[in-house]
Amino acid sequence: MPDDAAARAAARAAAEEESAFSHPEVDPDSTAAYGDHPDQVIDFYVPRGERMPGEAAPLVVVLHGGAWRAPYDRRHMTPFADFLARRGFAVASVEYRRGPAIPAEGASIPAQGGSAEDAAGGPVAGRWPDTFDDVAAALDALPALVREALPQADPRRTVLTGHSAGGHLALWAAARHVLPKDAPWHTAAPAPLRGVVALAPIADFTVAEKLSVCGGAAAQLLGGPAKFAERLPYADPSLLLPTGIATTLVQGRADLDVPQAVAESYADAAAKSGEVVGLTLLEDVGHFPLIDPAADACAVVAEEIAQLAW
Repeated sequence: MPDDAAARAAARAAAEEESAFSHPEVDPDSTAAYGDHPDQVIDFYVPRGERMPGEAAPLVVVLHGGAWRAPYDRRHMTPFADFLARRGFAVASVEYRRGPAIPAEGASIPAQGGSAEDAAGGPVAGRWPDTFDDVAAALDALPALVREALPQADPRRTVLTGHSAGGHLALWAAARHVLPKDAPWHTAAPAPLRGVVALAPIADFTVAEKLSVCGGAAAQLLGGPAKFAERLPYADPSLLLPTGIATTLVQGRADLDVPQAVAESYADAAAKSGEVVGLTLLEDVGHFPLIDPAADACAVVAEEIAQLAW
């Protein structure tokens, strides 16, 4: 695009990000561990919206984004989790292990996260296989934890949602029964979900790498370029279709971080597999309004979740 248009787009994206991160963090009502690592925890938010007496609330499981990188944890999603709780949903916000922090000067990055060259752009994206281990373990532990922490929730009406890298993890978690059978996360049956609402997801790794989404984060997540092709069938949602689970993607047309071509490629792959995936494209919306309680796009997200949950 022309330089002035690019500058305007960048300025708008910066303003959207600033707005999304301007909200105070909202403490959860409770937190439970699903493992021994400090990042293996789930925050629970009690539904605060109006409900009929004795009526159980749908459960929304939230997976945060941040390019699977260590500096970006679930805290930036607490206003979004609270927004959903105020809409009457019970909310479980999952933390998981991400890429290692920026190493000390002269130190190398652990091999599980990527190569030392990745340090030039900051922390490496994700840990193989830890990031996937954690999401699978969290979802497996969730029913028992919800019974204890969120008795107001109806786990029969569970919707999985996630933003950006978390959108990838949401799609992946809903497709574990489609994973190769030698995958440690493979399940014999589909997850008991009402559906998935993936927000600007990194849903097709090949397209994401061609577009250098988040500085090549998808390749880093899989352990670097040398491991990319080998691990792709175990991690790329666009290769794990059809799932048989109702799925909707919500995507801003003005997203500079994860362009709409990534979501469109996933939707095309789903169609080729015989599965219809919803794709809601929002005009003049970038990456962060989808999780910004002050933005109209966030209300659209809540409605998409409600359509699957209720």
